[in-house]
Amino acid sequence: MQTRFPNRLLPYLLLAPSVLVVLVFFVIPAVQSIQLSLYRVSALGDRRIFVGWQNFTRLFADPDYLNSIVVTGWFSLIVVFAGLAVSLLVAVVANQRLRGFAFYRTLLIWPYAISPSIAGLIWALMLEPSFGLASHLLTDLTGISFNFRTSANHALLFIALAATWKMLGYNIIFFLAGLRGLPTELLEAAEVDGAGPWRRFWRIVFPLLSPTTFFLFVMNTLYAFFEGFGLVHITTSGGPGRATDLLVFKLYRDGFIGLNTGYASAQSVLLLIMVAALTTLQFRYAGSKVFYQ
Repeated sequence: MQTRFPNRLLPYLLLAPSVLVVLVFFVIPAVQSIQLSLYRVSALGDRRIFVGWQNFTRLFADPDYLNSIVVTGWFSLIVVFAGLAVSLLVAVVANQRLRGFAFYRTLLIWPYAISPSIAGLIWALMLEPSFGLASHLLTDLTGISFNFRTSANHALLFIALAATWKMLGYNIIFFLAGLRGLPTELLEAAEVDGAGPWRRFWRIVFPLLSPTTFFLFVMNTLYAFFEGFGLVHITTSGGPGRATDLLVFKLYRDGFIGLNTGYASAQSVLLLIMVAALTTLQFRYAGSKVFYQ
């Protein structure tokens, strides 16, 4: 059944606010970034010199930028794979029909409601080497002295854990929705046939959750590349020794602190190309493994 509008202009008027927002906040800035990436811009922005591809070639000769690519890669791997694994485990446990679990499930969603900056501040206070409760407990129980202020490996692990925790609520919501939508007759039939909980999960539950898992795989990848700025800015500022210098934070540092607008614009264009290529590969290879029946 088709819906007919009495006024032909009405559909366009309804779409106009959304289209306007996309144009003003996404399309126009993207076009300006591409344009600025071809120029060397003065610190005050009042003078431009056309340099062509020089900003892009300079990036791949910059050891700091190459380091940011490696750091972002490791950060994304931890956030995506560890985050999805932990979220699925917690969602399976939270899906149990036990008294009080409705309140427990509500608490699991709360971390997603806070900003990355607040998530970073919470984890920084817990793991502060001098007075953090979690830091002292970790040292007392395991003998490990965790210091994200001076250790490069600890700093990268610190921001990855904080970012993963921030995204847990989002992942758990979708995994819980997927678990609630599974056909119970398949699980009951497998249990009658003698399949144990572990075998039922890997043979039935996980394949049926593949659409949800693939969606979260893509969304967590985008989150890891674009949403880490606030977390890094409030805690490590890219240190120690550029160990947490994510691509998005280096872009900010070069563009807004170093006032090198053309160079930062080239970074933004490359970041967009990287994420677009990675998303295309995900749909090409990971998407082909999704089971929709």
